Amino acid sequence: MLKTLLARLRQGHRTVRWPEGSPTLPDRLRGRPTIDAARCPSGCRLCVESCPAEALARTDDGPPTCDLGRCLFCTECATACPHGAIRFAPEHRLATRRRQDLLLSPQEYPLARALEGRMRSLFGRSLKLRQVSAGGCNACEADVNVLTTVVFDLGRFGIQFVASPRHADGLLVTGPVPQNMRLALMKTWEAVPPPRVVIAVGACAISGGPYRDRPECSNGVEGLLPVDLYIPGCPPHPLTTLDGMLRLMGRLKEGR
Repeated sequence: MLKTLLARLRQGHRTVRWPEGSPTLPDRLRGRPTIDAARCPSGCRLCVESCPAEALARTDDGPPTCDLGRCLFCTECATACPHGAIRFAPEHRLATRRRQDLLLSPQEYPLARALEGRMRSLFGRSLKLRQVSAGGCNACEADVNVLTTVVFDLGRFGIQFVASPRHADGLLVTGPVPQNMRLALMKTWEAVPPPRVVIAVGACAISGGPYRDRPECSNGVEGLLPVDLYIPGCPPHPLTTLDGMLRLMGRLKEGR
């Protein structure tokens, strides 16, 4: 017992101090990409052709655009660009409320807004979620599960994963929703008492990811359920997911 207590004292405070302080992120984090239009020569399509998820598009008279809902954050585009126009910054804030806001443009990136009205009054202080792994590879699932550990401790914000959808305020969905999981997802959704929220985590849940347009998959949650929060990534960093949920609850101040 004494050895256990001494070890605990040596470990000190293990929970991250974010959002009170700046998050400590790894240098190799592949966060929100930036596109420098001034470095994109007209007619160059090397980045578009290198993207395995078809997340990049370009017209002849404009810079490339990136759909973060499809992006796998593989950095193939940055490697293929000889002009250094594309860079993946260590920026973890990626969640948005609307699908169209994931289309990266030169304008300011619109981070997720808080729920409105009655929804915010109900879920602003406590949010119980049923997590549904709809055919995921377990990468998004692992980085969601780690939020329950002492390092992130999402319970301190009033967020909790529950075993039964009947005890939940909404669903957190990962994976591209293959046909074999579609009925299970819909039944889980129907078991959640309204009003309810849906959070799509990862490229697969948002757009189908690398499985997009395959006949076995439903291209993610879009078109099946009304999504309230989109969290892009492959997989999203745990702080990206937590940041999005706190913004949805109105727990983060504007500009943070």
